[in-house]
Amino acid sequence: MRIAMIGSGYVGLVSGACFSEFGHDVICVDKDAKKIELLEDGVMPIYEPGLDTLVAKNVKAGRLTFTTDLRAAVADADAVFIGVGTPSRRGDGKADLTYVYAAAKEIGEAITDYTVVVTKSTVPVGTGAEVSKILSDVCDENKFDVVSNPEFLREGAAIEDFMRPDRVVVGTESERARKVMEGIYRPLSLIQTPILFTSRESSELIKYAGNAFLATKITFINEMANLCEKVGADVHDVAKGIGLDGRIGSKFLHPGPGFGGSCFPKDTRALYETSKEYGVPTQLVGTVIDFNEDRKSKMADKVVHMLGGNAQGKKIAILGLTFKPNTDDMRESPSIDIIESLQKAGANIHAYDPEGMKEAEEIFNNVSFCKNAYEPAEGADAVVIITEWNEFRALDLKRIKSLLKDPVLVDLRNIYEPEEMETLGFKYMCVGRPTPSQIEGK
Repeated sequence: MRIAMIGSGYVGLVSGACFSEFGHDVICVDKDAKKIELLEDGVMPIYEPGLDTLVAKNVKAGRLTFTTDLRAAVADADAVFIGVGTPSRRGDGKADLTYVYAAAKEIGEAITDYTVVVTKSTVPVGTGAEVSKILSDVCDENKFDVVSNPEFLREGAAIEDFMRPDRVVVGTESERARKVMEGIYRPLSLIQTPILFTSRESSELIKYAGNAFLATKITFINEMANLCEKVGADVHDVAKGIGLDGRIGSKFLHPGPGFGGSCFPKDTRALYETSKEYGVPTQLVGTVIDFNEDRKSKMADKVVHMLGGNAQGKKIAILGLTFKPNTDDMRESPSIDIIESLQKAGANIHAYDPEGMKEAEEIFNNVSFCKNAYEPAEGADAVVIITEWNEFRALDLKRIKSLLKDPVLVDLRNIYEPEEMETLGFKYMCVGRPTPSQIEGK
């Protein structure tokens, strides 16, 4: 089939590349001429493992192309996917649908024959109906159907998630549109991927509900971590103990500095604001949002505590800036709140991240960026691990200790074992796990 993907950011580019790998002819559209030029040269605007190889393969095969000409791309398409950004709107946390609605209008003006218009962007309930109205204002209603098809991609594992998903959700009540979507996803039906056809409203809500539930699991285990620190329990044992219950499951029960990224913060806020609009505020989701925001700054308090309660003039080495490993995405990363809080406390920050420093340079002031994991530790008063990149899982700890002015290591991802760290002579703090000295001091 012929597919036009409007928006060549994270969702649009990954989805477009994967659809072309299925054998479809895909045109990725973007208004940013420089981005399109770079894509045509094989330069990816984002870091996602394997994406550059997948794009190059399908460009070479002639199944994947890039353009700034939306009208030409839409005119010959069987399906047009809207994959533009829906950031949180300033002031109220609602999803900003400006780009979605603008794309819809342009698509409607470019349609020449029956076309399925698909919202791939994460959008609140009712967006599909509004997109349909926008299209009908500029296009014959018989020439289109609007479908909801949310993405469920994890940054760092997006290609595998797209090619072998847990499920595909399609929101439409049009039989004609359903057949088009079945054709597009036929390669996945051959490997027995569950494809859920539902109403457009249900489809739109599924994405938000899913992300809110996962965010709630993260928040729950972080609350348990706080309790573990007070009573001397080990949050890893607690997580394993409850995760073995099939009704709960083990995923997303990993304590840390709070969730960030392009999805969970934005989507929980949008769901909460939508629920308030309809007079049924999701109080649990509201609590999750508040707890997560508060948690990030409290992680900085842990660091200051390990510095004897005073960070003024102290050099702190930060390892990991992105909100998770295997991405360069800095959006709402816990590192932002933690670093800014430490700077307000008077600390000097030296940081390293394998992929995120270019993005971080646009965010932080007065942060020294380093070339590897050891450089920021030279003469530092403490090392803080914020993101669990693989290269931080096997650091030369003796080397780290020798570089530090004071052997303080704050491990916000629980990469290392407390007993090992204290044996090596570190003053070690983690999340939700007692250290041997804490146990002995009870």
